[in-house]
Amino acid sequence: MRRTLLQGLLHRPLTEAAPRAEETAAVELAHALNTAAQRKLGRSLSIREIDAGSCNGCELEIHALNNAFYDLERFGLRFVASPRHADVLLVTGPVTQNMREALERTVRATPDPKWVVAVGACARDGGVFARSPACLGGVASVMPVDLVIHGCPPTPIDLLRGLLTLFAPGAAGRAQSS
Repeated sequence: MRRTLLQGLLHRPLTEAAPRAEETAAVELAHALNTAAQRKLGRSLSIREIDAGSCNGCELEIHALNNAFYDLERFGLRFVASPRHADVLLVTGPVTQNMREALERTVRATPDPKWVVAVGACARDGGVFARSPACLGGVASVMPVDLVIHGCPPTPIDLLRGLLTLFAPGAAGRAQSS
């Protein structure tokens, strides 16, 4: 026991350092996103994340938006448990045969106005899973997509930038975010 305590005091922790992204960039993006949502919807943006068959890389980055570093909730942006309360559906992973019906039901359960956002390379076109017999392809092969956020996986800053493009003036129809 004593040896373990001494090792803990003498050696550095084995955790990763905090992301090097400028905190001001994250703060500005999140604040701009909330302002745009307030202007367009009259309230804060509610986000529902849907895993359509991914490797969970994109989910880790999406969940990072709620950690202490990014803390999306401080700007009024929030993740919701029910699609009935969502404005934006963040879909990750390729759509698998087993998840197609669940994804379609979730989209139907989401009230208008709503946006479907394909997050990551797999949601865009199937990614590394595209040749699998269980994979139907990207989200756009199953339903209309309003925005594609590229990356494998996209960073939390990329996610914020992408969501902000949903509310950009003159942004009509389908959008792409790199």
